Amino acid sequence: MDGTTLAHAINPSIQTVADLPPKVTGPAAWLGKDMAKSTEWIERLSDAECAEIEAAARQALKAAGGDIAKIQAAEFPLPTLGPRIAKISKDLLQGRGFTLMRGVPAEAWGTELSAAAFYGIGAHLGSARSQNAKGHILGHVRDLGRDPNDPSARIYQTTARQTFHTDSTDIVGLICLKTAKKGGESMLVSAMSIYNVMREQAPELALELFRPNAIDRRGEVPVGMKGYYTLSPLTWHEGHLTVHYARRYIDSAQRFEDAPRLTEKRIQALDMFDSLANDPDLKLDMEFKPGDIQLAHNHVLLHDRLGYDDWPEPEKRRHLLRLWLAADGARPLPEPFAQKFGSVTIGDRGGIITPATVVLNAPLEAV
Repeated sequence: MDGTTLAHAINPSIQTVADLPPKVTGPAAWLGKDMAKSTEWIERLSDAECAEIEAAARQALKAAGGDIAKIQAAEFPLPTLGPRIAKISKDLLQGRGFTLMRGVPAEAWGTELSAAAFYGIGAHLGSARSQNAKGHILGHVRDLGRDPNDPSARIYQTTARQTFHTDSTDIVGLICLKTAKKGGESMLVSAMSIYNVMREQAPELALELFRPNAIDRRGEVPVGMKGYYTLSPLTWHEGHLTVHYARRYIDSAQRFEDAPRLTEKRIQALDMFDSLANDPDLKLDMEFKPGDIQLAHNHVLLHDRLGYDDWPEPEKRRHLLRLWLAADGARPLPEPFAQKFGSVTIGDRGGIITPATVVLNAPLEAV
């Protein structure tokens, strides 16, 4: 089934306002103004837990011959922290959709040990997926001097604000190694809450969110696929409301002559969606300190970061590591997601695989 045919299979049961899914209730439909008053989403690691992580990371690195990509959960024992990570996984996939783990001494550990620790923790949450055409399963989020307006560039390779978006995976994880001189703060927002507001205030525009748009692949094109794919910002499938959104890539996909055109009404709906994502009552601003690990469920919320000014010294510049994880306990996704996720098989989906992808690898330098 090609992309055009798949587009017609997206949300077939939602044709009118009367067909809109019900209001989302439960912990995933949170408000930023409430979360800002709470610390329930912060998991502070004890010295003993950090020591357990460090020991597991050193052991796993030695067993893997220094190749972080070979680290498996079985070789990364966390007898004390393991049950807590299982609870975090449940909070991510069935609860509010995000957690901040705080306390990893990343500055003292250095890049290699911090990366191994981060990767090992991630292995207890899911399987790592490729984040680009180079097969990187450990991504480096730092400025590489790319132009954010270049259709072949990924925004995380620049200092520009990203705008609220999702990634092509079940869970995205970030660990902060170094912060910027100014800016770069992280933000999260519940797409479930955005939908609830639009459903109540502008149902005709909410309906537009269930219609497919062309989304730019930014040059990372799988075999047999076009330079864009077609998915809707919101999808209703087996009782789950799922978000998949990247406004910059929706807009830049209009460069393809055969891409479906954005209508005035569709643009109005996307503009309202963006506006609500930035509503101070809905979004949560999150301080990101060295050693912080942010984990987010891509199917229920969006993440963003502010633009930033970096340090002139290369060794001090903002540097985050990223994981894309396919989780065994993830929700079902409809077949159209295979255009972007490669598969909809739970535990084995997501990421970017192109003809240029030779072997999955975890580089310790941003390349």
